[in-house]
Amino acid sequence: MNKKSFLFTDIAGIKMKNPVMVASGTFGYGEEYKELIDLDKLGAIVTKTITLKPRAGNPPPRIVETAAGMLNAVGLQNVGLDVFLKEKLPGLKKITSTPVIVSVGGESILEYVKITEALNKTGTIAGIELNISCPNIRFQKKNTKLKGGIIFSQDEKITYKLVSRVRKATKLPLIVKLSPNVTDITLIARAAEKAGADVLSLINTPLGMAVDVTTRKPALANITGGLSGPAIKPIALRMVWEVTNTVKIPVIAMGGIMNTTDALEFFMVKAAAVAVGVGNFINPQTPLEIVEGIADYLKRHRIKRLKDLSLLKGR
Repeated sequence: MNKKSFLFTDIAGIKMKNPVMVASGTFGYGEEYKELIDLDKLGAIVTKTITLKPRAGNPPPRIVETAAGMLNAVGLQNVGLDVFLKEKLPGLKKITSTPVIVSVGGESILEYVKITEALNKTGTIAGIELNISCPNIRFQKKNTKLKGGIIFSQDEKITYKLVSRVRKATKLPLIVKLSPNVTDITLIARAAEKAGADVLSLINTPLGMAVDVTTRKPALANITGGLSGPAIKPIALRMVWEVTNTVKIPVIAMGGIMNTTDALEFFMVKAAAVAVGVGNFINPQTPLEIVEGIADYLKRHRIKRLKDLSLLKGR
């Protein structure tokens, strides 16, 4: 038996060697990292967000370093659904057996449904993550038809409508990624669960801004961007704690996870898995180091199961 087989994790039917994933938008399409990390040792790979048509993203500059983190306003740059299905997904599946979860974004509910239907036909992916919470795209309402972006995740009724429509389009495990840019994240979490989500992932990036004091202009061309890195971990931890005490479905935690201690904190507030984001940019080995660290911690403390880390009681 593999010495780390006790880290095996099953989240809504997504069977993973361990509970450490890579977060969408921080690992490309997966194949780019094959020379930097053993992909087969990851729990799961979440691709960058795919949209129906290719997107060039926002104009530069679109990334800026901040104290204990970074702001990004990439704007969901991606090759689009057709190229992803023809080139990116087959290439990734050839080089790893690790479960692949595809992140999906759209300007409308119909686009989310169309992408999901196409992914459902591949028979090669483990699940779909609905990115309803990107803070770096700005879609407007056209006529009376709903168009979105971050707006989806800020309204419980819209979240319910979107998730319920996509739920009808697939039997694959459905993960819904939530935004921290809300007054009460538990309301959105309940709506997603009620609509048929199998899993929730959180948090996406809080909205922030930086100013270049030399030019006296915003540091990002988009003006605002999503803040990630160690600076947001306390926010993420609090929100994961609130959501795991609200819903019955599993929660994948993310937000400032840079090392084993960070990951353990999230498991202790009842996360089922964790996803590494900015840590991949600094050290591509971060996810595997966290896997090793979790295994060592459980052994030293004579804890047999990951869920036994969840010692904190509900509110």
